[in-house]
Amino acid sequence: METFDKSAQQTDLPKISSPATRALAQAGYFKLEQFTKVTEEDILKLHGVGAKGIRILNEALQARGLSFAQK
Repeated sequence: METFDKSAQQTDLPKISSPATRALAQAGYFKLEQFTKVTEEDILKLHGVGAKGIRILNEALQARGLSFAQK
């Protein structure tokens, strides 16, 4: 019997810390485009995601002409 591993899903997220990567995966975030529907504050509420992770995500979003949702 195979087990489902969320970390094995296709992702285009940048390399960030392991705790942040796990927190994002557990919350269902695997694609940068998903962050255009949530604010930075929403993501910061996830245990394991901090200011550095938000900065890295912002840089990756900006490189694609995207951004976090505004309040």
